[in-house]
Amino acid sequence: MLAVNNVQMKNRKQAGKNKVWQAALYVRLSREDGDKEESDSVINQKELLQQYVSLEPDIVVYDVYMDDGWSGTNFERPEFIRMMSDIRNDEVNCVIVKDLSRFGRNYIDVGQYIEKIFPLMDIRFISLTDNLDSVKNPQTMNNIIVPFKNLINDEYCRDISNKVRSSLDMKRKQGKHIGSFACYGYKKDPDDHNHLVIDDEAAEIVRDIFRWYISGMSILAIAQKLNGMGIPNPSSYKKTQGLNYKNRYEKIGSGKWPDSSVRRILGNQMYIGNLVQGILKVKSYKVQITQRQEKDDWIVVENTHEPIISKEDFKTVQELLARNTRKAPDMTKVYLFSGFIKCGDCGRSMVRKEHHHDYGDYTYYICKTHNKIDKTACSKHTTRADKLEKIVLASIQTQVALAVDMDEAIKSINANEKTNKESVRLNKMLEQAKNEVEKAEHMMLDLYPDWKSGVISKEEYTELKKRFEIQKENAMNKVFDLQSKIGEAEKGQDGSNQFIENFIQYRNIDILTREVVVALIDMIYVYEDKNIKIVFKYQNPFKEAMEYIENNQNLLGQERIKTLLEA
Repeated sequence: MLAVNNVQMKNRKQAGKNKVWQAALYVRLSREDGDKEESDSVINQKELLQQYVSLEPDIVVYDVYMDDGWSGTNFERPEFIRMMSDIRNDEVNCVIVKDLSRFGRNYIDVGQYIEKIFPLMDIRFISLTDNLDSVKNPQTMNNIIVPFKNLINDEYCRDISNKVRSSLDMKRKQGKHIGSFACYGYKKDPDDHNHLVIDDEAAEIVRDIFRWYISGMSILAIAQKLNGMGIPNPSSYKKTQGLNYKNRYEKIGSGKWPDSSVRRILGNQMYIGNLVQGILKVKSYKVQITQRQEKDDWIVVENTHEPIISKEDFKTVQELLARNTRKAPDMTKVYLFSGFIKCGDCGRSMVRKEHHHDYGDYTYYICKTHNKIDKTACSKHTTRADKLEKIVLASIQTQVALAVDMDEAIKSINANEKTNKESVRLNKMLEQAKNEVEKAEHMMLDLYPDWKSGVISKEEYTELKKRFEIQKENAMNKVFDLQSKIGEAEKGQDGSNQFIENFIQYRNIDILTREVVVALIDMIYVYEDKNIKIVFKYQNPFKEAMEYIENNQNLLGQERIKTLLEA
């Protein structure tokens, strides 16, 4: 309880037998509500209320309750809760505020307190600038102006909230980072806090996480490895950087990586340079509870900051996350073909099984439908794991050899003088066709003034206009045709064909690893007749390169083109 000053003691004696009110001076300020920091500062409010009490002989200040930075849209404020506790303990029987908006901006809740709760508890309520006093002027409390003012305060807060939301959404759509903290791996640009730059120390951990996952490590194994290395988790790392970051879901002082944090990093497109915001949204200006938005409602702006992970690696990881993968028991890595092998007849995943016999152990795959769902719906499709590995490795080696041959063939074609001459010839023809289009357009533009000035008749204008439109259309068709031919002629010429690039890097492969499977294979299908179909990635780039070679086969030796086409 606050000490009673001399002026108040003197006033109490003068009051005689009159009731003395133990007052709570309630002060609140929140810029979120649109409160003016200068005129409504908590210090100004406090001084105004104390000055008022010093002139009232029947009121003594019990305590001052200040909620600085707390919105008035709800009453879950620490100091307000403390005040209500003192009221229930009969320590306080009078509440004084500067105005109704300081007490709260929720029309319904404010009305509940001053019209029902306080009268039932015999609490005197005073609002200075609104001239409200439930004891001295009780009729003022029933005035229609009171609920009207509460409604205005509520509406004012709603309007401010909508304006703030609109402003923040506009910044998000402009590609500006508006969060209090950057995501793990980045930090705020010292020269522009709405822009992110790479945090080298954390970014290296992010790269490790992606690399480990692509190589076959499970998410749980990655979390365990990070903890074993003593790497602080994202929340703890932010604190080590001097940031006042709090994570309500984290165990106090643990600093450990949960597998959920690893999974979030693997699925976060912030790491390819895209700014992702608006994932969480406050339900309303009165209900300050956030809820996760549907993915379609997120605000994503591409290429706003430097990427940490390549788009190719990120895409690979998303595909792996979507697959049904299993980790080997007591091992840190997933199985070699986990998520990549299916029954060719029913389309379900194949289940990995192990058999242990006196003569030896072996591993095989069996159709999941037959093994776990319905034995009559599909047959076993059993295939030995070691045999499958040999078949897949041999197929990859064949594809790698083909990629090497195709690369050499394309280089040979591109080095041929005829190829360059053909490209030059087609580009010259394209330029001429474009000039014909432009000429026809100018001719049509000149027709209208000639008709209006009487140089040509309306019939002549109509006939000439139609003729020039046909000329333009023919020229446009020629442009499209030449652009297509140039595109076909240039396929594979720049040496950036994805099929060749990705397969040729494994030219000396002799061991099948999880990383190779992830990089080159889309799916493996096992059929009842023991046939195995391997669907490789980069099918379209492969077809483009083959078309280029076929279109220029006259520049290659007959034996060489025959080998490529047969492959």
